[in-house]
Order: sequence, then structure tokens, then C-alpha cells
Amino acid sequence: MIRVLLVSVLLAAAPLQGAVRLAPELRQLYEDLHRYPELSFQERNTAKRLAQELRKAGVKVSEGIGGFGVVGILENGPGPVLLLRADSDALPVREETGLPFASQVTQLDGSGRKVPVMHACGHDVHMTVLVGTVLALQKQRHLWQGTLVLVVQPAEERGQGALQMLRDGLFEKFPRPAYNLALHVAADMPTGTVGYTPGYAFANVDTVDITLFGEGGHGAAPHKAKDPIVLAAQLVLALQTIVSREVAPNESAVVTVGSIQSGTQHNVIPQEATLQLTVRSYGPEVRAQILSAIQRISKGLASAAGTAEPRVSILETYTPSVYNDPALSERAAGTLAKSLGSDRVQKIPPVMVGEDFGRYGLVEPRIPSLIFWLGSIENSQFQEALAGKRKLPTLHASQYRPDPDPTIDTGIRAMTALVNDLLAPTGAR
Repeated sequence: MIRVLLVSVLLAAAPLQGAVRLAPELRQLYEDLHRYPELSFQERNTAKRLAQELRKAGVKVSEGIGGFGVVGILENGPGPVLLLRADSDALPVREETGLPFASQVTQLDGSGRKVPVMHACGHDVHMTVLVGTVLALQKQRHLWQGTLVLVVQPAEERGQGALQMLRDGLFEKFPRPAYNLALHVAADMPTGTVGYTPGYAFANVDTVDITLFGEGGHGAAPHKAKDPIVLAAQLVLALQTIVSREVAPNESAVVTVGSIQSGTQHNVIPQEATLQLTVRSYGPEVRAQILSAIQRISKGLASAAGTAEPRVSILETYTPSVYNDPALSERAAGTLAKSLGSDRVQKIPPVMVGEDFGRYGLVEPRIPSLIFWLGSIENSQFQEALAGKRKLPTLHASQYRPDPDPTIDTGIRAMTALVNDLLAPTGAR
């Protein structure tokens, strides 16, 4: 994920009864995945390992789908098709958890820089849950009927993995699902709990670059130049009026200027200034409104300053919002409450972070989809945070460490319950 998880509602469920211990092979899989993470577009060994684990579990596996994507097919008679997705890539973060199986891995990033690598967003949990769910369902074949499409997706952190797999024929080469399901660890929810969000759950993510052109000159003679830094400062403030004065108050949106690059020296007025923006929204109409306003305001301020028209580039790294089908969400909430207990299932507000899982549901005709949150914080630590005695590391932080056994166990129980519900044999529906 290219973001930090911010959930405003914290859950205070009672601790899980008894110690949860994963089967040794699942615990070993988790530790291996955590110890040897790989960056987006470089998930070669991770893909091989997951393909191997799925084959061992009796799944028909195809590799190299959309890069290092893996697709497994598990059939159990006639019935609906259900897609389960886990993401496989890690982040350029130096791990500081102190775990005995902490990552020491470094890789070259897309710019050729050597960077540390860490599963700071819990994708190692997601993959382990996927394998554990398959193992559980193989033992419960009498409870479900249909076909599972098991997707191990690369490059989620870069927002491109789902798109690459779809372009490579995911829904043409393999059975088209009736439903899409996924989960994501939450860094501010205790283990044993899950959260769901009907409707928009994750935001559209757009990246915008703006280059402003001025006329360089001496810093002591600004009247003989046209200062792009002053123009950039005006633009930063003007862009904030898009959300506060143009977007309807009942809609949610964010326009953040994350970088301004300009100049080389104290007394030189530069020729150019470049701004880098992240833009967040939910619906397509608001997204289009914001992007149009950014272009209009940028050009208008440049015209008022008497400078050349700026270059506004909306980059092709767009990640669409995630829309959880409301009916599927409420059905899943009922199923999870029966499986985990109603006190462990909470409706969660939407977040402004991005997740490319939404792409699977946008393929026409639209496919009902759901991604839900999986609590990952050891209960005593969560209670200390709730009392203001501890600050919990967020997702993407170097110190984020899920409590693996109960987190993975709950994820497997949740996913298995949902599969058994959605693929219940005809006579049992």
C-alpha cells in the first residue's frame, strides 16, 4: 500500500480465549516470507514459493501472469466462482522490529539505488492466510461447492499489479468470478477482530506533477525576473481551496503538495519550480472535478503572473477507489459475526489510502467485491495504546510487527467462513 492506515474507530474486544498456535508449516512459511521480502516488480522468489505452497495444497497453478503474478485454481464441483486475492510485494523500508526473523534484505529499486526491504504492510500475513485458507478448505470440501481462483498479486504497493494481471488476461484465461474477496491487516485493531466498510472503502489515488516556468535573475533584482518560487507558494495555497470551496462538503477529498523543487542558490531566482501532488477522492465525478480544477488554477495563476503556461502532468499511476458491494459487505458481516463472534466484527469508516484491489470489481460487467480489515496488534499492546500509554506503529513503519499466530488464524477462519457461505452447496443455500 502507498499510504498510512488511519482508522478512526478502535475496537476493544476481549482477548482471544487460549493461546493460538499456527501449524508449524504455516508459521515457517510466514517467517520465511517476512525474512526474505521483495520489492514491487521483483517478486520472483516470492512467486515461486507461493506457487510451490499452493501446488503442495493440491491447487492447479499458473505462474508469470502479469509479471510475477500467480493464479491457482481449486475446483470442487459445479457452482459459483470466487476470487481470493493476496498481494506479494514489500516496501523499501529498513526493518527495526528486533524480530529474530527480521529482514536483512536489500535490493536495487527502480532508480538503481540499493535500498532495504521490509514487509511493513503485512503482505506476508496476507499470503500466509491465503495458503492456510486453501489447506482448511481442502478439509472442508463437503461444506462448499464451486471454483476458487487464488490470486497472488505483485506490485500492489505501486498500484499496478492488478492492472497488469487483468491486461494479461486474468478473467479470460481463468474462470471469471462471481465475487472478489481480499483482506488487509490493520495496525490499529487487536488480533481476533475484523472490520468492514460497505460502499467506498479506499480512495482514488492520483499523482500530479506541475512545472511552473519563470524568468531567472538576480535575487537582489526580483523586478527584473519572474519568480517561479513565489508563484509556487501562491499555487500551494490556492490548491487548498479546491477541497474547501469547490468540492461539496458531504464529499471527501484530499489535495496534498508533497514536494516543491526549485533553485540552486540563495541569491539566484530560478527558471522553474516543480510541485508534486497526491490527490485523493472516492467517486469518479469528484475525481474529475479536482483534476480539472488543478489544471485551471495552475494556468490561471501563471497567466496572472505573466509567465508561460505551466505543464500539468497527471501521471499514469492512477489507482481507482475500492467500492465494497454493500449487500456483499453486510452478508459477510453476518457470516463473520457467526464465525468470530459479533463483538469482534466492526463497521469501519472509509480511509483515504489506496488499494488496487478495486480494479477487479471494475471490469464490466461489474463484479461484487469486498476487502475487509484484519486486526493484527497483540491485545495488551492495543489496550495500552487505547489508554494512551503506547503509540502503535502504523502500516509502512519500520517498527510495525503484527502478532502473527492469532492474526493469521483469524484471517484463515474469516476467509474460510466467507467461502463456505458464498459457495455453500445448492441445497444448503
